[in-house]
Amino acid sequence: MNFINLFKVALRAVASNKFRSFLSMLGIIIGVAAVIIMMAIGQGSKESVRENISQMGTNMIMVRPGSDQRGGVRLDPSEMQTLKIEDYEAIVSEKRFITYVSPEVSTSGQVIYGSKNTSSSMYGESLDYLDIKKWEIKDGDAFTDEDVRKAAKVCVVGTTIVKELFGDADADCIGRTIRFKSIPFRIVGVLKSKGYNNWGMDQDNVLLAPYTTVMKRLLAQTFFNSINCSAITEELTDEAISELTSILRSSHKLKETDSDNFTIRSQQEMMETMSSTMDTITIILVVAAAFSLLVAGIGIMNIMLVSVTERTREIGLRMSVGARSVDISNQFLIESVMISLTGGVIGIIVGWLGTLLCGQFGLPTSIPMWSIFVSFAVCTVIGIGFGYIPASKAANLDPIEAIRYE
Repeated sequence: MNFINLFKVALRAVASNKFRSFLSMLGIIIGVAAVIIMMAIGQGSKESVRENISQMGTNMIMVRPGSDQRGGVRLDPSEMQTLKIEDYEAIVSEKRFITYVSPEVSTSGQVIYGSKNTSSSMYGESLDYLDIKKWEIKDGDAFTDEDVRKAAKVCVVGTTIVKELFGDADADCIGRTIRFKSIPFRIVGVLKSKGYNNWGMDQDNVLLAPYTTVMKRLLAQTFFNSINCSAITEELTDEAISELTSILRSSHKLKETDSDNFTIRSQQEMMETMSSTMDTITIILVVAAAFSLLVAGIGIMNIMLVSVTERTREIGLRMSVGARSVDISNQFLIESVMISLTGGVIGIIVGWLGTLLCGQFGLPTSIPMWSIFVSFAVCTVIGIGFGYIPASKAANLDPIEAIRYE
């Protein structure tokens, strides 16, 4: 019996028991849909995290005071004061693989304008900070190098500050004077909105001022909380890190046997860590959803065994008129694969619709195309694997006993 005839026989057998065939497919449908939705959510979340991090610059490098902490060990306060103005100047004068450098100091407090106030954080930076973090000025201008030299009391604010203090994110606030920790600051520019990041933090609730102003007028300190840099390209990040390490060790006069009293982290490293975490979460979700496919395969095997029992006399008649054991086996394998693949196709459609629904609820989703091909492959394996035992049972029936079966 050729394949086309076997396919027609299998199709008639499936069609003659539509409801039972659908119940057999149901497990496959649910399993495939669940796997696709889980993979779409995992992939979408991963892409969303990468996009959010890339907004801050994939070639960004952060230098922080103190050696790398392990196991929650608390550092000596002096370890947190190792980044000085001399380090910043050394990096600026000796850099080869770095384009932008900005020292950073920060503090939090109340921002006041008239009778209105809000809580926020002020970051003391250099002009390079806008390029490092990919900030754009919406209104007004950034502070100048002259402002940095004179420690001028000027600032650039985010749209959340404008909305909270002036009633509207588009309000004209250039030239207005606000107070931060009782110190007056004149607004010279407004940052273009970035919205919330993946961690639920409002990126627009921020004030930027010259680092000299924050250090002298607000904190009265001579050290930096960190130094932010940007490598020439993402590919040269490792070379830039090595260069920073060499410059800072020389600036801090460290011996070869001394450990670094600073820590360097790259945005690329953070992105890889987050991607690895998201991949692990996605795998866990997919494995959990894949168990339903295993249960569905067992269901198909059970239904096919019932079908073999019900059609024992038919099998005996086919064998008595010349059907070979391999023909009988292939017939039931084709039925099993047909049920599995049909359920897989419907499951892919349901998974796609479910992904669209998740997107409507604000979940980041992205269906990787390879997941569809994997679903087809898995459904084929399930159809063959769980259809093999019923097919073998049918092929090994004794024709005479099968004809006499009631």
